[in-house]
Amino acid sequence: MVKRMVMDRESSDTKADARYARIESLLARAGIRVDGDRPWDLKIRDPRAIDRILGYGNLGLGEAFMAGWVEIERVDEFVDRVLRSGLAREVGRSPWLWWHALKARLINCQTRDRCWEVGERHYDIGNAFYRDMLDPRMTYTCGFWGDGAETLAAAQEHKLDVICRKLDLKPGQRVLDIGCGWGSFMIYAAEHYGIECVGVTVSKEQTALGQQLAGDLPVTFRLMDYRDLDERFDHVVSIGMFEHVGRHNYDEYMRVVRRCLDPDGLFLLHTIGTGHEGAPPDPWIGKYIFPNGELPAMQQVIDACEGRFVVEDVHNFGADYDRTLMAWYENVERAWPRWRERYGETFGRMWTYYLQSCAGGFRARQTQLWQFVLSPEGVRGGYRRPV
Repeated sequence: MVKRMVMDRESSDTKADARYARIESLLARAGIRVDGDRPWDLKIRDPRAIDRILGYGNLGLGEAFMAGWVEIERVDEFVDRVLRSGLAREVGRSPWLWWHALKARLINCQTRDRCWEVGERHYDIGNAFYRDMLDPRMTYTCGFWGDGAETLAAAQEHKLDVICRKLDLKPGQRVLDIGCGWGSFMIYAAEHYGIECVGVTVSKEQTALGQQLAGDLPVTFRLMDYRDLDERFDHVVSIGMFEHVGRHNYDEYMRVVRRCLDPDGLFLLHTIGTGHEGAPPDPWIGKYIFPNGELPAMQQVIDACEGRFVVEDVHNFGADYDRTLMAWYENVERAWPRWRERYGETFGRMWTYYLQSCAGGFRARQTQLWQFVLSPEGVRGGYRRPV
């Protein structure tokens, strides 16, 4: 019996050594050392992390980081290296991940009932926390770091103004904002371009604070599902909401926009996107950050526009999201002593992994940020991008 126990322990140790060697070999191809001392190196604090990472890929790594099983000083640099090396395709063989991918294909996870989950679990965690993380206008989408914008606030105002100019807004026009957040676009456009805005969101906290921030401006917030919209507007914008629509609803989404948009109006769609059509939603992001979220591929957007819109312009400035996310991370890091007791260390590690890993994805150019300008009938004489 003693001999058998010794043999089992030796066999277990041999398998553990083999798994350690496997992850060490994989990461070496990306210039990452296991238990190294560079900011992007992976330090293993609990051996259980190895099986989680090899079996579950980003989900396993994210959960191991949250639990303190691994340490990575700069998750953004780690993720950038892993994605550029193609290693992500060589881990994550768990049957659970296969089911996750199949479910995204077969099941509509963004139904009318489920659409409220992201508001409750993500956007409603605390307005004060988001005020510390974001710019003064509370713009929770990619900034546009061009034309001299050197601060987060400047990059976000530049982005908002670019959207206004792309739509060629005129005083007195009425604009719909689908997924309006705390109203940064609506308030900016009302202040600088003299328009009236209606915004819809599934977040109670955004609705309450947004209406307060708008003050006496002609800006209205509605707590509602976009599918219930049925009134006419001069223009429509959707800035960072399409990621919550899902492949099973793209056609319906575009039908809603088309029925709400004046035939002579423009629709600006601002969305994160993926270069891999049919790729499953990221399981860690879906479990911990954006429930039921899914990034569209370019072809999926184009297909949903067919017969409804002319694609007038496509603008990719996804590389700017890297800088935006890192600016948000730096804000959270500075403010964290005020929030540690309320949210706890696991939340803090989760938020670090969220912001830095997403920054790494954009830095590796595996994730994109697109602004589409669409028209119902085509702009006579052609559309000219003003930036």
